[in-house]
Amino acid sequence: MGGAVRAVSLQSDFAAIAREGGRAALVTVLQGAVPGTRMLVRPDGAQEGSLGDAELDGAALAAAEDLLWAERSETLQVGDTLLFVDVTHPSPRLIVFGAVDYSAWLATLAKVTGWRAYVVDPRGRFATRERFPDAEDVLVAWPGKAFEQLGGIDKATYIAVLTHDPKLDDAALEIALRSDAAYVGAMGSRRAQEARRERLIALGMTEEEMGRLAAPIGLDLGALTAEETALSVMAEVVAVRNGRRGGRLSEASGGRIHEVGA
Repeated sequence: MGGAVRAVSLQSDFAAIAREGGRAALVTVLQGAVPGTRMLVRPDGAQEGSLGDAELDGAALAAAEDLLWAERSETLQVGDTLLFVDVTHPSPRLIVFGAVDYSAWLATLAKVTGWRAYVVDPRGRFATRERFPDAEDVLVAWPGKAFEQLGGIDKATYIAVLTHDPKLDDAALEIALRSDAAYVGAMGSRRAQEARRERLIALGMTEEEMGRLAAPIGLDLGALTAEETALSVMAEVVAVRNGRRGGRLSEASGGRIHEVGA
């Protein structure tokens, strides 16, 4: 009886986290072991409850920690036991540096696709709510301070640097490329990218850190306008989040087509 009560309590805790827009994973035994047994896993790795076996708990914890940041739910077979890892998470977060026209359209596309966009620029005359009505928030701050105000950078943070100001670009990238961010992209021509690379290397960035940078940012859509450019950036971000390269579906060789429908 006690185990059943505890399982219900964990389900209630998980539901409360979901309502508050938090992040957690609830692992439930579907078949094998003791069906209905649950374990709650939080973003810091804290574990509540047990599936009744240390080896099973370990496998469930490892899977939950991965799926928490991949932001998807999955079934998991561990020996003779079938588990369901149910993940709840806030809407994905995109931090955009540069209060430019591209950023306004990117914030709009982010909102309509269920993302939360935050626009950052230390220039208060440009970084206003009026110019970015679809952004979750607009921060007038330098990158270091902005990241602090946004609660830091986690594995589910996506960062787009869209200014052409080396002082702002480099300050944002120096932090972002050394963080746990899932994606870091920067706008600029190939010539500008090479100059940026030289500056960042001079600041002590390693080749491994530089290899994390998606630049030029976006997918090759042949974009000509600010709207189309924002679309190419948003498309790349969504592709990265879903573990895709962003090619044409008509040329894809297999795998899931769309999450809804066939």
